[in-house]
Amino acid sequence: MRIYLDNCCLGRPFDNQSFPRIFIETQAKLFIQGQIKSGKIEMATSYILHYENILCSNEAKRESVEDFLKSYSSIYIDITFADKVVAKAEKFISEGIKSKDAYHVASAILAECDYFLTTDDRLMKHKVNEIIMINPLEFVQILEAN
Repeated sequence: MRIYLDNCCLGRPFDNQSFPRIFIETQAKLFIQGQIKSGKIEMATSYILHYENILCSNEAKRESVEDFLKSYSSIYIDITFADKVVAKAEKFISEGIKSKDAYHVASAILAECDYFLTTDDRLMKHKVNEIIMINPLEFVQILEAN
C-alpha cells in the first residue's frame, strides 16, 4: 500500500493540540508514521511537498517534516515530472481545487498512491476519481479493518 501525506497532515502534530479533533488526527498521523517507519506502508513524496515545507516559518516543524520525508520516502516525484504534474493538476484546478493542493494530488496519482491523506476539509469536499482522498483518522480505521 502506498500513500501520500500532504503538508497539513504531516504538520498536524505542530498544531494546537487543545482541540479534540486536532489531537485525535495527530494521534492517527503518528500511528501512520509508525507504519511507514516499520515498512508496512510506503510513502510517496514530491518536489512540491519539499518546496512547500521549505516555506514553513516554524523551524522545528520544517526540520521535523523534512527529516521524515528524506528518511522514509519510498517514491519521489522529482522536478523531471513537472510537466506531467502540471498537466494533471490543471484539470483539478479547473474543478475548483486550489493550485498547491492540485499539485499534491497530481503528484500522488503519478506516484501511483492508493490514498492521499489530508486534514484539509476544503480539499476533502472534492472528489478525484483517480485516488482516494481521506483524513488520517479514517485511514487508520481502514488499516484496522484489514
